[in-house]
Amino acid sequence: MWVADTEFPAPKPILAALQKTVDHGVFGYELPTPALKETVAARMDKLYKWKVKPESVVATTGIVSGFNIAARIACSPKKGVLMQTPVYNEFHEIKNNAGVAQLNAPLIKRVVGNIISYEIDWDIFEKQVKKVGMFLLCNPHNPLGIVFSRKDLLKMAELCIKNNVLIVSDEIHSEVLLADNSFTPLAKLSAEIAKHTITLVSPSKTFNIAGLFCGFAIIPNEELRKRFELEVSHLTMYVSSMGLIASQAAFSGKCDGWLKEMNRYLTGNRDFMVDYITKYMPNVRTTIPVATYLGWLDFTQTAVKDDPFNFFLNNAKVAFSDGKIFGKEGEGHVRINFGTSRALLKQGLDKIRNTLDSQ
Repeated sequence: MWVADTEFPAPKPILAALQKTVDHGVFGYELPTPALKETVAARMDKLYKWKVKPESVVATTGIVSGFNIAARIACSPKKGVLMQTPVYNEFHEIKNNAGVAQLNAPLIKRVVGNIISYEIDWDIFEKQVKKVGMFLLCNPHNPLGIVFSRKDLLKMAELCIKNNVLIVSDEIHSEVLLADNSFTPLAKLSAEIAKHTITLVSPSKTFNIAGLFCGFAIIPNEELRKRFELEVSHLTMYVSSMGLIASQAAFSGKCDGWLKEMNRYLTGNRDFMVDYITKYMPNVRTTIPVATYLGWLDFTQTAVKDDPFNFFLNNAKVAFSDGKIFGKEGEGHVRINFGTSRALLKQGLDKIRNTLDSQ
């Protein structure tokens, strides 16, 4: 219940497109076609009424590659990267990959009963954003399952633009929406924001094709896009033909029925998990994510406080993601992936409950 992919087979249109390529039998070099860029742009228009020019789309080998490339062009030894912790563990590797400083603006944790939620600490954010070259936003947020409000997005963008800070918005989970929640890309909010933003999207998490390593950077600012493309070229980060083909099928619209069903099932899994924890493990605190298939569990009020990751791995044979990899605020916490069958989710929760009861 750890790594952030699902256990659902990819949609049939994707499998058919890949199979057609296999049957063709030739696996030569391929570059992103104009048709693929048009498909990505059309996807943004269909989902969000966001008008993106196809030439603004740059293929990458994934979202992680995308924000590491962005850090190389936006940051310096004196101007690092800002992030809101606890946050996706790969964000924390930028400081090593790009050799830049990492600054944090930790989110404020709120607790009501056994439900936890998070909000932006504006004082810290405003202080830290003055010291960086890039703000890396995770929206929807991994591991907290937050979709930031329009008001919050506008304020974050305003502070970044005021301080000449590049905004990089990781929106990889933007189509995994639970209980009919909606999503708006940050760059869609205004032309001025779009000018200062690199938006990172991919079908990988949505359609369970992460292993094909294909994502897209949407960069309306031509000067910024050229700098990004030049860095991609320097690093020779070319996307595999299978990733390009799968992405074309995924964003074509032919898989949208499948996606609607998956989101409905994931919503049921989320509700089952929260209800189960509230009923049987009231000392365990949990988020109620509105997006993603990732929950965030707090064991600091239980007998298991220091290292729940190793405790449950060794005693319950359940593997989570260790909360500490998301930042120091994750100590005593774990991330749980509920993108699986209801039966397997229940089995995992039963193991956790029985192990806690034996303490």
